[in-house]
Amino acid sequence: MGHYIEVEPNVNVYVEDVGEGTPIIFIHGWPVSHKMFEYQQTELPKHGYRFIGIDLRGYGKSDAPWSGYDYDTMAADIHAVVTKLELTDAALAGFSMGGPIAIRYLSKYKENPISKLILLGAAAPIFTQRDEYPHGLEKSGVDDIISNLKADRQAMLKDFGGMFFHQEMSDAFNDWFLNLGLTATPHATIHSAEALRDEDGRVDLASVHVPTLILHGKHDEICPFEFTSFMNEGIAESTVVPFENSGHGLVFEEKEKVNHEIVKFLKG
Repeated sequence: MGHYIEVEPNVNVYVEDVGEGTPIIFIHGWPVSHKMFEYQQTELPKHGYRFIGIDLRGYGKSDAPWSGYDYDTMAADIHAVVTKLELTDAALAGFSMGGPIAIRYLSKYKENPISKLILLGAAAPIFTQRDEYPHGLEKSGVDDIISNLKADRQAMLKDFGGMFFHQEMSDAFNDWFLNLGLTATPHATIHSAEALRDEDGRVDLASVHVPTLILHGKHDEICPFEFTSFMNEGIAESTVVPFENSGHGLVFEEKEKVNHEIVKFLKG
């Protein structure tokens, strides 16, 4: 079932809540929605898990205020949802931009019900290059993305989808995936790109004190596989599982392996 939760006055986020058992909260990436986890939503409840997919503010069915697309505010939104649902002993899974937001949530809210963390193609600890962090896009590359969003958002998102996958995807799938991105509010798409460009989550990693599974495509052109070495080094109890046949879209390209690794990790 789906329902709305008020995360701040007059701002509601949409939550898809399916199945019973141990809760797994899924945080999507830029610029899509919880619907990107279709193949987890259809599979994990069979194994006794409760799928909870949050549409971040500005995305999917959630409200889209003008501001609040920084990681701190997004983490506060997750906190509001988790508190309202009164979850216990839950797992938290973050894909791409959802990864550093999930980590920021654990860093900011020490009293939380999260017992395990899953990072999928995470844009963590930083999406853009910095001193002593030579991986990812240059900030100017994100500036170009933002300019293209303002000039022709539809074409930019189609090109972005083309970078997403290592495997050849069907035309029908590509149309569906593009539509997920087009459903997002334009200003949220731009403001979140600014957050991806500017946020630095390196100090957050040491705040993760739960077992962490890092799943990442070896051919990722958006969040390079090199990111995993920083996450693995910074998160004390973490394990990296490489996906040899995936780009950024590992939840689609090797969905059976993703689900297998998640279930194995949660049952372990």
